[in-house]
Amino acid sequence: MTEFIPPGTRWFALPSPFPFKRGGTLLGARVAYETWGALSAARDNAILVLTGLSPDAHAASNADNPAPGWWEWMIGPGKPIDTERWFVVCVNPLGSCKGSTGAASPDPATGQPYRLDFPDLSIEDIADAAAATVRGLGIERLACVVGNSMGGMTGLSLLARHPGIARDHVNICGAARALPFSIAVRSLQREAIRLDPAWDNGQYDDAHYPESGMRIARKLGVITYRSALEWHGRFGRVRLDSDRRDDDDPFGLEFEVESYLEGHARRFVRRYDPNCYLYLSRSMDWFDIGESCGHAGDTHRGLAAIRGLSRALVIGVNTDILFPIEQQEEIAEGLRAAGCAVEFQPMPSPQGHDAFLVDAERFGPALRVFLSSAGSFPDGMTP
Repeated sequence: MTEFIPPGTRWFALPSPFPFKRGGTLLGARVAYETWGALSAARDNAILVLTGLSPDAHAASNADNPAPGWWEWMIGPGKPIDTERWFVVCVNPLGSCKGSTGAASPDPATGQPYRLDFPDLSIEDIADAAAATVRGLGIERLACVVGNSMGGMTGLSLLARHPGIARDHVNICGAARALPFSIAVRSLQREAIRLDPAWDNGQYDDAHYPESGMRIARKLGVITYRSALEWHGRFGRVRLDSDRRDDDDPFGLEFEVESYLEGHARRFVRRYDPNCYLYLSRSMDWFDIGESCGHAGDTHRGLAAIRGLSRALVIGVNTDILFPIEQQEEIAEGLRAAGCAVEFQPMPSPQGHDAFLVDAERFGPALRVFLSSAGSFPDGMTP
């Protein structure tokens, strides 16, 4: 059981006990975060970045950790999220193994990792932990909350559960509820982990780690993170050279795309805790903003119940199969019904769900224009 904490990580101690939506509490829990830029004297220039399932809080290089972050091209001086103007906070989700308290963290009652004794985690718990961190930093109202993928879910939950906590919102490839296809994929990922004998009902250690299960889970995820268009364009039906094939394995790797998935998976498996993966994955399946807002089964009413938000930029990708673009359209329509001025931007990116990580030419200008305005949309953008 290992936590993977990048250099320069800071921590905020959550209120103790910290209650969970579905029952149970944590004692002595904490949230990992990093910051960029300077908080203004009025404390009105803060942007909160909420991540997907696997990233840590190191979204960009900073004085405490000069290594490039996972959103390096987006955050920094003169970049779309300009740290010469904005004070940026990125939090690692509660339940993760990247610094925030999760199933791999020590239970103060036993000194041993929580494992499956960790409480049932929901997106709402992740949102509440992020809200506590923001307020603990002395920020009562964010200028903007930016959420990607699972972070888009968390952002909506944050806005619903903490009315007025942010003036503006950017939701990128997010969702107001989990759909059957994404639930099915994540269910298979969790099954691959749980059926690996080394998982041992969550009792594995570094010497006996469910590597096969995690490899398969990661491969399934990566397949859905990109689009069929990109897979075809990058790999086609190109076969591996003979010196890269195992002739003793009649069903071994044969195509370049198989080798890519294998390499990607192997880089991931020993850098993420399987139990944390299970908890965070299930939290997404459970999420429905309608249920979260007391309107079970009615996503539109749940979104329309959000209060205190002035503007929103909602971005979807035409080739996203994991969080399809109709889900971002649903968010935009619901936030408009809440009285928010909303700009919806469908991106014609070939990269699928993960486009926001790599398509700087499209996503960078969209955020730069939105964040450059104050109180209204600039020319060329209509609410």
